Order: sequence, then structure tokens, then C-alpha cells
Amino acid sequence: MEKKLTILVAMVMLSGIIITGCVEMPPEVLVLATTTSLYDTGLLGYLEPRFEEKYNVDLRIISTGTGIALRFAERGDVDILLVHDRVREDKFVEDGYGVNRRCIAYNNFLIVGPAYDPAGIKDMSPEDAFRKIMDGKNPEIQFVSRGDGSGTHAREKLIWESAGYDHDIVRNSPWYKEAGAGMGATLVMANEKSAYTVVDIGTFLAFAGELDLVPLVEKGDILLNPYGVIAVNPEMHPHVNIEMANNFINFLMSDETQKVIGEFGVDEHGTPLFYPVAGKCIRIGCPTWEECAKLAT
Repeated sequence: MEKKLTILVAMVMLSGIIITGCVEMPPEVLVLATTTSLYDTGLLGYLEPRFEEKYNVDLRIISTGTGIALRFAERGDVDILLVHDRVREDKFVEDGYGVNRRCIAYNNFLIVGPAYDPAGIKDMSPEDAFRKIMDGKNPEIQFVSRGDGSGTHAREKLIWESAGYDHDIVRNSPWYKEAGAGMGATLVMANEKSAYTVVDIGTFLAFAGELDLVPLVEKGDILLNPYGVIAVNPEMHPHVNIEMANNFINFLMSDETQKVIGEFGVDEHGTPLFYPVAGKCIRIGCPTWEECAKLAT
């Protein structure tokens, strides 16, 4: 009797499944560490539901500076990175922490500041602009740095170095302030102080309606800003979700997503915030075309 009852219960449960359809599997989790300069543009928020729906995944995004994002990945606290500091990205991969690095987009850095431009840097090269700021002859000159070890902060320091200055000396100047914050907060601080700062064009355009700052230096090879996606190496951290990380890489590199990236921001700002680059990234310092274009496995 007991055996018959057990069989009956099983049949009832099975019929319930047949009637209501297949049991929905809970989504996998993928943890992404990315830069505030990318996150603040809204691009990831736009792409997130598309990726989640396609792969039945819960994409959890940590927005921070590139330096902190890399430390998270080195510890195995995240599954994948989307950052913009090629030197540190290369070291991360060379040290065995990352695999399957790809370029997925680029834009440019700007030097922005008050429209009255107290240092007179408009349309100069980035290096000459920093030299004029360093001269500091006008007492109204102020400069706000990210000061947070981010990719933008690293690029600012590179410009100082390229202009012939030791950044450790520059940062002790009375007109130089460190925000120690993300890109959006740094822009707000620079705006309040009518100061110069370095910013990626995507974040600047996203915040432009709230700012009095204007672009003053927009051209120069040193201002090129490529974004790279890197999966955390499962040989270093076996618990990471490498399969879903590779799905995310391939999602970003797909023709459909690359088209979305190239159109993002056009309706609101009249220009894209990013330019798609998958398969064409040899010219901006990424791996070979073949390496950049192939699917992650």
C-alpha cells in the first residue's frame, strides 16, 4: 500500500510539471568589475538586460577604479574585468591572472576646464597644455585629479610624464587637488572649483548638461582610450565562472552588440560615446587582428 501511495504521489508531481511546463532554472551569476568612467555613461546598464536574457544570467556589476578592479580580480573576487589601462591589463595577463583579453570599444580622453581658460591651453597638445598649467602664472588655475589609481588617473600621470614632469612633484603643487573618487564625482568637484581635469569623452557627454566645464584639449595620440575585457584565469581561481565570462566576451564582440555600442548616445548627444572596435583593434594597441576577432573559449 505504501509503495502504491509513493508511486501515486510521484505521478501527481510529474503531471503537475507537464501541465505547468518545464521548471525554470535559476540564473547563473557573473560578477563583473568595471570602471566608473564606463559605468557612469549608462552603456553597461543598457547592455545588461540584453545579456541576462540571452544567457539566463544575473550580471552583477561592481563599478570602481581600474586599479581596484584589478585587485578584485587578482583575489578571485570577480569573474571578469572591463577596464582601460593597457599597461596594467598586460601585466595582469602576463602574471597569469587573466585570459582571453579582447578590445571591445574605444573613445578619447579630454582635458576640460572653465570656458575662460585661465591657463590658456585651448587646442594645445596634451603635453603643452599640462606645461602651461604647471607654469601656474595665473592664480585662478586649479586642477582636479581622480587621484584614485584608476585608468583615467594613470593616463593623467602619463601625460605629466610625457610633458617632462615628475608626478610626485606635480601633486604637491598648491593648485593640484585629488578627488580620490570616481569620474562623475571628480567632474562635479572640478566644476565646483572651475578647475581643469582629465575625463573620458563618454562620461563628459553623459554629465555635460550638469556642468559649466568645456572641452579644451581634444586631440593627441596620448588621449586614445581603448577598453579591454578580460576573463579571470580559472587556473588561478577555479571557482570563477569562466564559461559565462567567455559568453560575455563573445556577447560584447558580436556584430549585434558592436552595433549597439556604436550607436549608444547618438540620439541624446548627437555623437556616439564609444566606437566599436572588435576585429579592428590592432591599430589601438590590442592583440593581432586574428586574436582580437576570434571567439573566447
